[in-house]
Amino acid sequence: MKVLFCRSHTVISWIIRLLTWSDWSHCAIMWNDDVVIEAGWPRVHVVTKDFIYRDNSIVEEVDFPCKNPYTARTWAEMQVGRPYDWTALLGFLVRHKWASNDRWFCSEFAAMAFQKGGSPLFRPESLTRVTPQHLWMLPPSSDKEV
Repeated sequence: MKVLFCRSHTVISWIIRLLTWSDWSHCAIMWNDDVVIEAGWPRVHVVTKDFIYRDNSIVEEVDFPCKNPYTARTWAEMQVGRPYDWTALLGFLVRHKWASNDRWFCSEFAAMAFQKGGSPLFRPESLTRVTPQHLWMLPPSSDKEV
């Protein structure tokens, strides 16, 4: 599976990067058939790889191993339609956990997909504060064991 790290020239991208101390304002998950599922405004949805590249000024694709990408994808597809979690942005300001079972912030959505696919990237208790920068700091797949 790949994580697509994104940024654009919009004000909201700049604000997210500022609040998360990151070069990236968004991330999405992509499978080998170029299907992309993302938690973005206004809800979790399926888009094309072309859409991601068209909608952002910079995109980096990073491979992360996943023991069971089918399970991760099935879980992600079941989240389609759930709302984007704007309260997560407020959570950065007040330093609280923003986790919700019925809405998603992009990076916590990506991290949870790997968790569901049997390849956790973070400790379970840390999934409530994952930012795009946290995902970016993980080693590339060539350095990770499956």
